[in-house]
Formats: sequence, C-alpha cells, structure tokens
Amino acid sequence: MNHTAHILGAGGIGIAAGVCLARAGWSVTMVDSNSKKIDAGKRNGMSVDGQTETRVKFVSFQEWAPPTNTPILLCVKTFDNAPALQRISNIEHVVPIQNGFDAQLESLDHPAEAIASFVSECAADQPATRITRAGALHIGARKSVTAQQQERIQTLADALAHGKLFPVESVANVLPFKVTKLMYNAAISPLAASAGVDNAQLLTDPLAQKMFFALLRENFSILRNAGLEMATIGPFHPNTVMRILRTPLLPKIMGVFFRPSLRGTYCSMSPDMGSGRTEVDAYNGHLIRLAGKFPCPINRAVVALVEKISRERLAPSHSHLRALAATLARGVLA
Repeated sequence: MNHTAHILGAGGIGIAAGVCLARAGWSVTMVDSNSKKIDAGKRNGMSVDGQTETRVKFVSFQEWAPPTNTPILLCVKTFDNAPALQRISNIEHVVPIQNGFDAQLESLDHPAEAIASFVSECAADQPATRITRAGALHIGARKSVTAQQQERIQTLADALAHGKLFPVESVANVLPFKVTKLMYNAAISPLAASAGVDNAQLLTDPLAQKMFFALLRENFSILRNAGLEMATIGPFHPNTVMRILRTPLLPKIMGVFFRPSLRGTYCSMSPDMGSGRTEVDAYNGHLIRLAGKFPCPINRAVVALVEKISRERLAPSHSHLRALAATLARGVLA
C-alpha cells in the first residue's frame, strides 16, 4: 500500500518525522510558511544530522490544499494552530506532535497524539535539523478509539520507527506522557529562554537552578492536585523526581549527572523570546488555569515576566531571573 502524509511545520520535529516516514517509503509533503525554507527544500531536500538529503514535496502553507483522508502531522508551535486548524476539514486524521496544551486543539476530537522527548533543533531558513538530545517519541490514543483508528495509529508508529532516528513507543494512552512533558517544559522553557542560556545552565547557575527546582515542584503539585496521571519520560517517573528534589544534596549531584546531555541544547521557546509571541500560555498559562484556586505563585510570576519580555521586545538576560526572584514572596524558593 502506498501511504502518504502531510507534515505541517518544517521545524526540528517535523523534519525528523518527515525523514523517518520517507525512509519507510511514504509519500511525504512538507508544509511551512517560511518561503526561504520551502525554496531550499525544493532545491536540496531536507536532512537530519548532516546525513544525505531526503527528497520530498515542499509546499507553502498559503498554497497548501489540506487532504481529507491522509494523516496530517501537526508540528507547528501552538500559537500557529488556529490558522492551520481553520483550513483542515477532517480532524480525524490530525496527529499533533507539539508541546503544551492549546485550548482550541484540546476541544477537538482527534483520536491520536504524539509526544517527543528528544530535542531536534532546526536551522532558521533551511530544512536541516540536528538531534541535540536523544529521547523517544510516544504515540498513542488520547481518547477511546475504534479498532480502525488504533490500526491507523499503529501504522504511523511503525513507519516512524522505521526511520531509526529515535525510539518510537506505542502507548495505550498518550495523555500521561503529555502531562509529564508539560511539567518539564513549563519549568525549563520560560527560565532558560528568559535568561538566554542553554538547558544545562539551569543546573549550573545557582539562581537558575533554584528557580528551576522550585518551578518543577510547583508544576508537579498543580498536576497532582488536579488528579492527572503522569508517566515516565526519561530515566525517572515524576514521583521519583520529586523525592530527589526533597533529598538534601541529591538534586545537585543529579544535576552534575545530567549536565553533559543538556549542554548546547536549547528549549523551543528560546528563538521566540522578544518576538512578541511565545508558547508560555500553552505551558504555564495552562497550569494556572488547571490550578484554579490552588496556589501557583511562581507560574503566575513566570507568565508575567515572559509577557513583559514579549510586549517590550526585551533581549534575554540573566537579569530577568533576578527580577523574577525579586517578585516572589519570601520563602517560596526555600
């Protein structure tokens, strides 16, 4: 059978997924709004980690005609969802591979979703990416699905695994993995992006580390208070991570262990700081809404800071972390 897929968003995750599907023999169409990236893709194809270019079809979002019965991998950032979803008539075949929770997308009835724990960083105007941190792709149902829907999910999972760029794990329920990824994203992204540092510096800079651990604890508490199930992403379950953070000296020891794998990797929010739009609402904003009356002072302060940086087009700086710490009540970071 000749399988086809359209991938909306020729960024780090979209290109990695597209290369995998092409290696599996699928007919792949890459869709993006960056005209320079589209032109480069038409000329040279796309690549991962400098390997041989993969030739697939490239089309601009403006000229894209969404298919009705073909998988559409939604790999744009959440703030670009609205125009994409407005164009797609059959949500049944949409498979998001995104970070965060977008209210519009969550209200729809698509059966499947995927969560990437690897880091793939794409060049600004080229369809070329490199995987800077290893991790898996978890793919599965986000609701009760029919046998036919489950078969489609598994077919896509098998094709992605064929590319051998990252491990692909089929799961019965993808939401616990999405919840856990949110716990980490909402701690790493706003802090690292605001300070303009790589992810490893959240574990080396004393103030950044203190803020990072405090935000992780608050995120976990919000999710647990909401009664949401969490799954294991990486070496530890979130419950174990919290026990580590409560054990004297152990967090710093673990930080030394994880620094090498994080050095030189940047969160997906970093390129957006100062541009006027970020995914902070899909990360920390979602946690605040989820918390309701449950205390979440750090998340509220983080959202206010990122919105200020965006509104005033400020450059990332370590001074933003100092300003954030200054706004928090005494004892919050103890």
